[in-house]
Amino acid sequence: MNVDRFSMDAWSGRVDPEPDSARWHQRIQPLAADSQPGVALLGFACDEGVRRNHGRVGAANAPHSVRRALANLAWHRQAPAFDAGDVTCSDGDLEAAQARLGHSVCALMDAGHLPLVIGGGHEVAFGSWSGLAEHLSGHPAPRIGIVNFDAHFDLRDPAHVHSSGTPFAQIAEQCAARGWPFRYACLGVSRASNTRALFTRAAELEVLVREDREIRESTLEAIGAELDTFVAGCDALYLTIDIDVLPACEAPGVSAPAARGVPLALLEPLLERIKGSGKLRLADLAEINPNHDIDNRTAKVAARLIHLLTL
Repeated sequence: MNVDRFSMDAWSGRVDPEPDSARWHQRIQPLAADSQPGVALLGFACDEGVRRNHGRVGAANAPHSVRRALANLAWHRQAPAFDAGDVTCSDGDLEAAQARLGHSVCALMDAGHLPLVIGGGHEVAFGSWSGLAEHLSGHPAPRIGIVNFDAHFDLRDPAHVHSSGTPFAQIAEQCAARGWPFRYACLGVSRASNTRALFTRAAELEVLVREDREIRESTLEAIGAELDTFVAGCDALYLTIDIDVLPACEAPGVSAPAARGVPLALLEPLLERIKGSGKLRLADLAEINPNHDIDNRTAKVAARLIHLLTL
C-alpha cells in the first residue's frame, strides 16, 4: 500500500495514572505490512473537489485536525487501530488522487482491516467506493449499499466536471457499466439546498431519501426500520457521513454549514443500527473544514463519530 504522507505527530495527549485509563494516542499504532486486522484510519487530504464545486476550501486539513481531536478520547476498543497515513492532492489532479485512495482502501480491505477514511471534500466518496469495488471485483454483481448522511445528494451530472458534488452520480455510472445494482440511501437531505433536477435524478435512480425535516424523535424508529430493510437487501455496506448533515451550531467547520441539519442525538442511533448490521465494510467522513471551525467543535464531533463506529 502506498500513501503520499505519513506522520504520527497528531497522536499526543493526556496520560492518566490510574490503571485501564488509556486514550487513543496511547493505543493507535502505525500500520505495518504484518499488522493484525483492525480499524485503519486513512486520510484524504484534498480540497480539489470542493474547489471545483465552488465551495469554501480547507477540507484538506481535516485528517490532521480530526486525528488531534481523536487522540485524547478514551480507549474502549478490544481490537487494534492503526494510522495508515494520508493520500494527498496538491497538484489539482483529483482523478489521480481518487485512484490512489481507491487502491489504498482496497489494500486495507484485502489485509482484513476496516478502513475509515477521513476526508477531504465529499469527492472522497468516489475514491472510497472505488476501493471497495476493487476489493469485491471477483464477486458477480455485488449488492453494495451506500448509506450517506448528508444535506446534499451529490448527484450532479459528472459530464460537466468531477467535483465534491458528483461522486454518487459517478458511482451510479460505474455500477451501470459493470452491470451492478446501484443501491443508495441519502438521509438528512435539505430540500432548500438541492434543486428539482437533483430530486428528479434521485427518483430515477430509486434512491432512498429522507429529508432533514423528516428525521425527528417521533419518526426515528420508523426511519430506522426503513434503513434496516435497505441494509437487508445489501451484501456489503459503505457508510459515508458528510459532516454538513449536522446543524451549523454542532458542526460550524464545514464547506457548507446547514441552516437546519440533523442533530447528533438523532444521527447516532441510526449509525448504531448500521454498525450493528454486521455488513459495514468501509466508512468515511467528509467536508470537515478546520479553517472555519470554532473551538474545534467540528473536529470533536467527527472524532466522536469515529469513536462510536469503532467501539
